[in-house]
Amino acid sequence: MKWALRLVALLIASGILSLVSCSKQEKQKETGEMAGHGMAADWKFTLPAGDAAAGRKVFIEVECYKCHEVKGETFPAVAPTEKGVGSELSQMAGMHPLEFFAESIMNPNAVIVSDAKHKGYLGDDGKSKMPNYNDVLTVKQVTDLATYLTSLKGQQHGTHR
Repeated sequence: MKWALRLVALLIASGILSLVSCSKQEKQKETGEMAGHGMAADWKFTLPAGDAAAGRKVFIEVECYKCHEVKGETFPAVAPTEKGVGSELSQMAGMHPLEFFAESIMNPNAVIVSDAKHKGYLGDDGKSKMPNYNDVLTVKQVTDLATYLTSLKGQQHGTHR
């Protein structure tokens, strides 16, 4: 009889543990898998604050102006043989958030527009001609450069926000 009571107690304890475990799993699904590690379910990576003036310097240092025009801005002259093909950037500033520009700098193949081949932005391999800057720029430089590009939406003749 003691054996049967122990078996019943073991089954009840097992049932309670499985209910608690299921409840914990359901709560993790509701709050996000990483909630148990202090991360909110709606967590999203956020870039640090950038500096537009520093970003303009990065634009010049890595010679973005050789492929990209920025209306209203003056950059070093580019010889015709060194001129690449890239979109005009001041008109894009109001169309995209900071994160779009940062991703485009780090991974130029992340978003390729439908007319990119026609405009000459793609190589024969179907990938962007723009190099990625993962091994060249720091996170701060990428953020500064992206901040510069987003600041162009308020630009009027060589000044940016």
